[in-house]
Amino acid sequence: MNKSFRWLFFLLGIMVFSSGIALTINMQHLGIHPWDVLNVAMFEKAGFTIGSWNIIISMILIVVCLILDRRYIKVGTFFNAILVGSFVDFYHWTGILPTATNTWLDIMFILIGIGIMGFGGGMYNAAGVGSGPRDGFMLALSDKLGAPIGRVRIITECSVLVLGLIIGGPVFIFTFVFTFIQSPIFQATYLKLGDFMLKVEYNQHKKRNKKHAS
Repeated sequence: MNKSFRWLFFLLGIMVFSSGIALTINMQHLGIHPWDVLNVAMFEKAGFTIGSWNIIISMILIVVCLILDRRYIKVGTFFNAILVGSFVDFYHWTGILPTATNTWLDIMFILIGIGIMGFGGGMYNAAGVGSGPRDGFMLALSDKLGAPIGRVRIITECSVLVLGLIIGGPVFIFTFVFTFIQSPIFQATYLKLGDFMLKVEYNQHKKRNKKHAS
């Protein structure tokens, strides 16, 4: 498959994923993802921007992952670390996404945001150019400890959540239901778009073979 197609797919996935993060952060009074609880807490306590803290924490995780198991770090992982935080700040800077209304609409918006995160995450992972820093970190930690990835994910995200809560991050009902909504959407999108990528690759391979044969 043409690598430019994979990278375009990856970039679109990152843009979609980041818009979901930015939208849920706009509804943070309802609760946000554990990692974003930490990003928002650091933003409120130490300054910079939420996207900047996303990038800083992502880079720290990449360094740790390189020490534990560098197999999970690819070029796309570095782009992921920089682009997600940059796009989150871009969406907040432009103000193009809905903001909190303190009405029932906020629940609809945060559900949409969680769904967008699941779809975007599945999309950029289906491109196959590198997992996100957090996913790579948890996979490397799972291999190092010999523990199931599900258990490592739960322990890691709970630890991040507690840290963010101690610092003063926004934790509420949707913080605890995030995974139950986002993960199934992520999995379905990843599998469907992964199959789509393979079909495109297969069709391109057939066309090249026909061209060589003629």
